[in-house]
Amino acid sequence: MPDTWDTTLNADEARLLAPFVTNLDRPIFGLRNLPEVVKGALFSRYSRSDKSLRRILLDEFMGLAPVASTTLTDEYEQIAAIQQAEAFYERVLIGYGDDSVAELGGAHIACESISNIAAKALEDSRIGISPLEKSTRYVAFDRRVDGRYAYYRPPELMNSPHAMRYVASMDRLFATYSALMRPVLAYVRECAPREADTSLRAYNSATRARALDLLRGLLPMATLTNVGLYGNGRAFEYLLTKLAAAPQQELRELGQALHRELDQLIPAFVKRAHTERGAAYARYIATNRTHVATLTRELLPALQPVSVPTVQLVDFDPDAERKTVAAILYPHTDLPLEQVRAYVATLTPADRQRIITAFVGERDSRFHRPSRAFEESSYTFDLLADLGIYRDLQRHRMLTQERQPYGVQHGYVTPPDLAACGMAETFNTALEQAAATVTAIQADLPDVAAYAVPFAFRVRWRIKLNLREAYHLLELRSARQGHPGYRAIAQEMYRQISAVHPALAAGMRFVDLQDYTLERLAAEQRLDVKQQKKPGVREEERGQ
Repeated sequence: MPDTWDTTLNADEARLLAPFVTNLDRPIFGLRNLPEVVKGALFSRYSRSDKSLRRILLDEFMGLAPVASTTLTDEYEQIAAIQQAEAFYERVLIGYGDDSVAELGGAHIACESISNIAAKALEDSRIGISPLEKSTRYVAFDRRVDGRYAYYRPPELMNSPHAMRYVASMDRLFATYSALMRPVLAYVRECAPREADTSLRAYNSATRARALDLLRGLLPMATLTNVGLYGNGRAFEYLLTKLAAAPQQELRELGQALHRELDQLIPAFVKRAHTERGAAYARYIATNRTHVATLTRELLPALQPVSVPTVQLVDFDPDAERKTVAAILYPHTDLPLEQVRAYVATLTPADRQRIITAFVGERDSRFHRPSRAFEESSYTFDLLADLGIYRDLQRHRMLTQERQPYGVQHGYVTPPDLAACGMAETFNTALEQAAATVTAIQADLPDVAAYAVPFAFRVRWRIKLNLREAYHLLELRSARQGHPGYRAIAQEMYRQISAVHPALAAGMRFVDLQDYTLERLAAEQRLDVKQQKKPGVREEERGQ
């Protein structure tokens, strides 16, 4: 690679470009100090030109008129041709329907004081959007704001005869959560005293996380939370359409609020959500959902759910091992896939195992993940677990998940530790009163009754994932620092995959099948070690 690249820039051009590129003379460079719409338009134009990107920026998106001010802000305002970029998108994205260019710009959005119903709707966007949510493990939800607990009050409910009952039920859940926090934390610390080699900071953090884990089942889906999103324009456009089609008023209003903010950041990318095309798509989603729900009630017999395990592998390919071995060999040959598969069918199980073992290699950590051949094998699981666990597992994006409605029909989970410390009755009473409220609201307002459902109640959902994602999910979610509820789910999924495809699952070396008293303690102790190595950290800070 040459030391210099673009030698065609004169002094004025170099001065104009300097604030907006990371270097002026190398073939690899980044863009900075430009609006997303300009950066996206540049890359899209790039694909339709034989010019360099710097030259396109100069010739098509900057004016070379004399600049009166030398400040970056004034100069930026004069030369960053935002209107030109938006006009470009008007032609390419809306005019020609080239959707891929809408992935060339993105935005960071903060969504604060939204319900968990809304948070799950945002996080259900699998591709193109990365969410980060306020944790129930590290943050206590016992604060009052202006004398009121922080939960969403749906207008549909608050304008109904159920309003007083809803508020009383939610207040009871939060009051119980707050009242149990201190005694449950004391119990956790009594059961797991601090050892001499554990810092007070690590011990306090691990025991507090454990106590909050035990109590999070009391939090309702109405609990207000914060979600940060980063996404590209195409993903945000689809999210806005889905929110516009939602049955809950909060989600529709959230979509409108998101749109207002995105219009200030990446307006050209989300413009179609404002159009009749976007409105028609939203109507299509809402209409289909209503029609299928009606047909389900009409055609599906009134069956009672049979007793099934919490984790049930309901579908897999019996021939997955041979197909996967063929996929491993395929890139290293010049043969058609069908011929490679026919050859693999002649191999002995021992030979197939040798190929799989070589493909997996020496995995020194869970971050060493096998590559795409493991996408050949897929598994469908039916899961029944409490909403707290669903919230943790739902955030995985490289898989297919579909959830049934939030409700109370599957009962709730009481952590055994609460029974051991004598708090289970108080915990259960608050949940049962909430369940009665949910049932009463459902009769009149089925779409908003879900706000009153506490996290301890079970929900059923299905997951379809390939083997490659299974390596990631099961090794991550079985790790010691994870919540014991989803650790048990991950461990059982691993056992069931291993039972049907032992050769393919053999490389999952980092699935942790152990149980632990304080799940977070090891992670907190590792943090202590890192802090010890940091220069300038006072000794008293390390021991906190």
